[in-house]
Amino acid sequence: MVLDIYGFYDKMEQNNIMLSFKGDITSDLLTSILQIMEAKLDNWQEEPKVKKKVYNVLVECLQNLYHHMDEMSPNQDDKIRSAIFMIGKIDGQYNIITGNYIKNENIPNLQKLLEDINLLSKEELKEYYKAVLNNGEMSLKGGGGLGMIDIARKTGGKLQFHFTPVDDNYSFFSLNINISQ
Repeated sequence: MVLDIYGFYDKMEQNNIMLSFKGDITSDLLTSILQIMEAKLDNWQEEPKVKKKVYNVLVECLQNLYHHMDEMSPNQDDKIRSAIFMIGKIDGQYNIITGNYIKNENIPNLQKLLEDINLLSKEELKEYYKAVLNNGEMSLKGGGGLGMIDIARKTGGKLQFHFTPVDDNYSFFSLNINISQ
């Protein structure tokens, strides 16, 4: 197998990918990624408000990967717990892209949550966040969608997402978040 590493590098360069990772998401990795991105934002001398927004959204995205990714089991012996994460900056706008396996049975609830969030105004998102927080409704993995609601609130934009079928049991969930300055 020959990997076109230059082609891969060139695509990353064209999309101004500053940091990317593929593999198992661990708490140590999250800490390292956040430290790296904090240093990069400091080096670029981003305004404190932009830096805070990017950092907070990044935390939410990475926590979603860590807490909500499903292990893919192509057979009884193998378990794949892998995800992908990228952050880039194009035309003054930060892009955070995540991807992970999800059981097909979990797609309808997640898709409905994301679609519902995308229908809400800024004020409605604030009220919805409070309602979920006060109701204490949590999913099996915790959270009740608070992270996604918070991302939408902080970015002021719509959540861009896609489910790519992998097999009869799993799909690959991708989330693209844009953060304007």
